[in-house]
Amino acid sequence: MLTIYNSMSRQKEVFKPLHEKRVGMYVCGPTVYGDGHLGHARPAITFDVVYRYLTHLGYKVRYVRNITDVGHLEHDADDGEDKIAKKARLEQLEPMEVVQYYMGRYHKAMEALNVLPPSIEPHASGHIIEQIEYIKKIIDAGYAYESEGSVYFDVPKFNKDYGYGKLSGRNIDELLTTTRELDGQSEKRNPADFALWKKAAPEHIMHWPSPWSEGFPGWHLECSTMSEKYLGETFDIHGGGMDLKFPHHECEIAQSVAHSGHPAVHYWMHNNMITINGKKMGKSLGNFITLDEFFTGSHELLEQAYSPMTIRFFILQAHYRGTVDFGNDALKSAETALGRMLDGYRRLQELKASDVSTIDVSTLEQRAYEAMDDDFNTPVLIGVLFDAVRMINQVKDHTASATQADIDFLRKFMDTFLVEILGIRVDGDGGSADSLKPYRDAVDLLLEIRSNAKKNKDWTTSDLIRDRLAAIGFSVKDTKDGVEWSV
Repeated sequence: MLTIYNSMSRQKEVFKPLHEKRVGMYVCGPTVYGDGHLGHARPAITFDVVYRYLTHLGYKVRYVRNITDVGHLEHDADDGEDKIAKKARLEQLEPMEVVQYYMGRYHKAMEALNVLPPSIEPHASGHIIEQIEYIKKIIDAGYAYESEGSVYFDVPKFNKDYGYGKLSGRNIDELLTTTRELDGQSEKRNPADFALWKKAAPEHIMHWPSPWSEGFPGWHLECSTMSEKYLGETFDIHGGGMDLKFPHHECEIAQSVAHSGHPAVHYWMHNNMITINGKKMGKSLGNFITLDEFFTGSHELLEQAYSPMTIRFFILQAHYRGTVDFGNDALKSAETALGRMLDGYRRLQELKASDVSTIDVSTLEQRAYEAMDDDFNTPVLIGVLFDAVRMINQVKDHTASATQADIDFLRKFMDTFLVEILGIRVDGDGGSADSLKPYRDAVDLLLEIRSNAKKNKDWTTSDLIRDRLAAIGFSVKDTKDGVEWSV
């Protein structure tokens, strides 16, 4: 029975979808400005696994992941210039040229990480009409007001009627004492109120007509609008990073309740944050590392390149609600562990059956499902997979035996939980299917030369090849079935 930790109730709850075999899931996707960075990887991989597992269980999942390509891209900043618009102005580009460039880079990084595309990937700029209509209903309900061409959500009134801050634990008094002084605050009735629509300044190049002004929607509005459009007024799961709890998701809740009279989301899920060498990632700290820099090792803080599957495996080694600290030592350990896993998968394809089995595979599947049913506990599942790899190695090394039925079970088990659910590519180390083929061919050629040397009793050449391969990281084993090697 699948349980999910609901950020709203702050406890695990049995997952009961609104419809028996259909699940609606909305996840806050990226803002498109800037190269894809490490912060994009964790929520993408987290909810990719949720998507994969729900699909595996037989649910038809409509997975919606939005793209923020318009509006204020800083958290609830009611002033300043949209970053997309700023870059377009400085480089004399159309804003959508900027969007297209960065979306291409983001999708390329997601493909490298083996993140499945969502069912629908709507853009905020493509839903301006729907956002305007959404605002009209909030105004009609009495929870928003127009001021000098902009429209603001009335937080104190909503708080009085429904209570504001249930998800994040914030209270209205705290908001009043911590709200920053920003341009446009004089337009508001209350400093805690947030923008639903902003009147565009003359230099703002991304703007649309509305009943209130020529302007653009506030940041929070797009998710409320697009989730309702594609998933209905109520849906099952809303996910995102923990940094979005406040103000973004809190404002979404207020908007949806003011608009429809009831909450939209049954289960809120939030992945925890990432740090780099114990510090929060940030450009000012010099530790802002893009995914391309991880893949190429081109950042000064990285001692080497790390493959996309190493990054994915490293993230899955921690529970999605736990913190993850990226450091070279931890990444190298993940790389080694992934190598053992992939080596076990490769050896599994070479196993030979015996009449009698001395391994016990009977509990593997149950334990794997129990791990995933416990709030998607991927680190426990990885531990079960390593138990399977241990059995595979024992059979391959002739310290244990397995029947054909056991071998068939192990192959299906690894394909299901390692490949299908965790999304680990087993063709090389997470690149294309042929990414490591030249290296494999080179090692096989050397071992063929070594084999011929042994036949000719040329022990000097044989030992030299074995020792030199070992020195650069290849383990060579002579078995009764031939020669095996691994990294």
